[in-house]
Amino acid sequence: MIGELYEDALAGHARPEIEHADGSRTPLLADDWLHGRPGDGSVVGRCAGPTLDVGSGPGRLTVALAERGIPVLGIDVAPCAVRLSRATGALTLPRDVFGRVPGAGRWMTVLLADGNIGIGGDPVALLRRVSELLTPLGQALVEIQPPGTAPRREQVRLWYGGLASAWFPWAYVGVDQIAEVAGGAGLSVGETWSAAGRWFSVLRQARPDRDECLPAPVPDGLSS
Repeated sequence: MIGELYEDALAGHARPEIEHADGSRTPLLADDWLHGRPGDGSVVGRCAGPTLDVGSGPGRLTVALAERGIPVLGIDVAPCAVRLSRATGALTLPRDVFGRVPGAGRWMTVLLADGNIGIGGDPVALLRRVSELLTPLGQALVEIQPPGTAPRREQVRLWYGGLASAWFPWAYVGVDQIAEVAGGAGLSVGETWSAAGRWFSVLRQARPDRDECLPAPVPDGLSS
């Protein structure tokens, strides 16, 4: 989808920008994904039980979770990101969140950090898929935009030195919209907090059947 420019950015060979539909451009913060970011600890510390890191990139959060003894799997559609993540020792698979994901329905935490609620350009559809991946007592930890940010969906692409990737859909959800977006997916907001200028929300199943649910075991078949 984003191809060689994304790979070059992760390898440090280029610093592409995100080109928006209106022609404006913003930096692609690839360096932030390679190293720990301020605020990471606040979301990692809230992960509990087997955790799925969606759009795990080069694996910094997957590694941080594993170092805390949390069973964790990273998934990403970019082969270069999966290679980098595995090189750090993180358990990572090349998977689309909308495709076949090991342990579906048994994850206690699904993590959408670094704006990954925008994957696919339809946050409600993405959160519905996240709900399918979670155990009924599970939680989604979602990074969102600050208060006052208008929601939007658009086509974006990477641009660098006259080269451009294919256009792909992306979305932006802020603090002011997360409750409505989550509700459309059958989830509710349990907590919203800020750390180091970043904003996050905990989302839970709106009506879990607590009488039938027990903490999920570590999902098997992670290497499939």
